[in-house]
Amino acid sequence: MDDFSPEPPARRAQGSKLDPYRPLIESWLDDDMRSGRKQRHTAKRVHDRLVSECGADVSVSTVERCVREIRARRSAEAADARYLDLVWGPGEAQADFGEADFYVRGMRTTLSFFVMTFPYSNVGLAQVFPGETSECVCQALRNVFEHVGGVPTKIVFDNATGVGRRVGGGVRTTEPFAACSAHYGFRFRFCNPRSGNEKGSVENKVGCVRRNLFVPVPQLWDAGAFNRRLLERSLAMSDKPHWIKGERELDLFEADRLAMLGLPAKPLDCVTYVSRTADKKGKVSVGERGRHLYSTHPSLSRRRLTVGLRATTVSVYDPDSGELVCEHPRAYGSAPTDTSDPASQLALLAWNAGGWENSRVREALP
Repeated sequence: MDDFSPEPPARRAQGSKLDPYRPLIESWLDDDMRSGRKQRHTAKRVHDRLVSECGADVSVSTVERCVREIRARRSAEAADARYLDLVWGPGEAQADFGEADFYVRGMRTTLSFFVMTFPYSNVGLAQVFPGETSECVCQALRNVFEHVGGVPTKIVFDNATGVGRRVGGGVRTTEPFAACSAHYGFRFRFCNPRSGNEKGSVENKVGCVRRNLFVPVPQLWDAGAFNRRLLERSLAMSDKPHWIKGERELDLFEADRLAMLGLPAKPLDCVTYVSRTADKKGKVSVGERGRHLYSTHPSLSRRRLTVGLRATTVSVYDPDSGELVCEHPRAYGSAPTDTSDPASQLALLAWNAGGWENSRVREALP
């Protein structure tokens, strides 16, 4: 050594047991930004999920310290944030979901509505679906593409579950959405967490659609017919001057159309196929914890069947022949549902007449 002068003491950075799980924790806190304040992760809930889902061997205090550091850093970043003045070219789009109340066959319920905007012209189009699954996203994209006669060159999405999400420094997309982007050929990216300014056009359009098209609360009987009319109504909202450029938005939209990609020769079937075993009554369960039951036929009990999940329907196929067995409206939500068809019970009832009083057939009769 040529210098024995003492150096000031410095704390050495040490690794933590939580380091492998930090990207996962960040993604959970990102998802919280889309939820109400009363439905967000506490440090205790983060610890419980790490232990039960990942088998992590960490203490509650370690997790509390990690969550506190992440939130403090994010608050400091938000306070120092500076926003770029973004420029959008013709043919580029943004997409997001909103929520609104509807009277569905007379019953008031909250549904999601998908909005795609073209920032160059400020034109936006909306579609209503009962959920925000990947099948709903892909079907909404297909409906918009076919209505405008083209495909945007690039679409910016929120960090949404139905499309994909950021996990650490990477992005994971759902399989149906990956197939959709490959089929139609558009590029996509996700905006950064807590960066609504990166898709300000669609953020504003979601509120505009809700105020102008869903007030008073709409009556919805046929979702397909309602969505076809909604495309025309949302496009008609742009029959006005652009708020900055002064030109009519529908005239600017022609430049968007010219810059779009052409439609493929065949439309995409927005479906996810899963395999399910029918129970002893011939029902298959779909959804988290099997909350939604779909009846097939008692003769198919205990058989392994193929189930096709689409945005609004659930189709059951014979895995050997590929023939369609039955189709039901798709159920959403956490409440259990059962779509048993009373007619499918007639054959069994003929052999078990003692079950008449408590059968679904009797309940269904006037």
